[in-house]
Amino acid sequence: MKGSIRQLTPKSFQLQIYTGKTLDGRPKRYFETVRGRKGDAQKRLNELLVSLEKGVPTPQGKLTVGELLDQWLAGYVKANCSQRTYDGYESIIIHHLKPNLGAIKLKDLHAQMINTYYGQACEKLSARTVHHFHRVLYKALKYAVELDLIGRNPCANAHPPRPVDKPMRTLTLSEAELLLDRVQGSKYYPIIYTALSTGMRQAELLGLRWRDLDLDMMSISVSQVLYKRHGIYTFKQPKTEHSRRRIYMTPKLASYLREYKKEREILYLERDHILGLDDLVFANPDGKPFNPSVLSHDFERLVKRIGLAGVRFHDLRHSFASLMLLQGANPKVISEALGHASVGFTLQVYSHIIQDMQEKAMNLLDKVLPAGKNGLSLTQK
Repeated sequence: MKGSIRQLTPKSFQLQIYTGKTLDGRPKRYFETVRGRKGDAQKRLNELLVSLEKGVPTPQGKLTVGELLDQWLAGYVKANCSQRTYDGYESIIIHHLKPNLGAIKLKDLHAQMINTYYGQACEKLSARTVHHFHRVLYKALKYAVELDLIGRNPCANAHPPRPVDKPMRTLTLSEAELLLDRVQGSKYYPIIYTALSTGMRQAELLGLRWRDLDLDMMSISVSQVLYKRHGIYTFKQPKTEHSRRRIYMTPKLASYLREYKKEREILYLERDHILGLDDLVFANPDGKPFNPSVLSHDFERLVKRIGLAGVRFHDLRHSFASLMLLQGANPKVISEALGHASVGFTLQVYSHIIQDMQEKAMNLLDKVLPAGKNGLSLTQK
């Protein structure tokens, strides 16, 4: 396997590798341009020669990054990911990756190009958002490596911005009481109260049917979720086995939902409809699903009006976990209620709350242990 380097400009070099012969006996060569110093070109040449010795073919010359991203969406993501994940990846690719990197030939893409794009993107977007772009691009390029379209993943040597974790916003007990008091009478009160009482995700609450509630046994079965895509409501099974779970209600929630069901039955009768087991628990008066986006936006306006600006609907889930932990509930029980994969993950997410609980735990221990007694000589055996 032979290769050579030819300087094109002060900062670019052309690699040439002899890869064999064509069917008619003519020599077959692979060309690639490297920008940077000659040492960078030599390093890339060595990588290509090692890859070829291992049987990894050279990158396809005309395939662009944009074409690869399209192939990855259609050939892998569509078949292996949920529709919601596909939509998210597609949006990032269409609106961000392809406009900025799509025209580059796949064989010419290198880490410095990617780093330059990340830097430009960070001027307008958060580090967390750009880091998510990196994850999508990395997965697509990993797919290209697996298909032998390229010998290495350029993202492996790129340096995405480090996302800064925002402080988790949870409601205190007094704030939760204030919220429930002020939103009473709103059509969203039932779903807000249930969210605070169970820690269920918004999509799980919106997909909840009356058949999923056992008010006598005070339990809820999470068996489907609701999403809206391109104006169409879609019901699906929860993504993971842990998400498909049974949640036990507080007696107060069971009592409330029993009365709430009677009110819905009367409302439906007024519209010449009998409330059925497959009807949604939380829906508009006509029985149609709540729009997830509208619910989120309306909730943000509600909390802002009562002095709780910055609280999102999803923070009701965090607030449930926080209040449970502060009341001394077993973390494993909370983890199962939230549908987490492990109690370790739950403890990691809410570690800041657990740290705040140390003082309370020490005060409890102080009530149990006797006071220390002085008077013994330090030298006494």
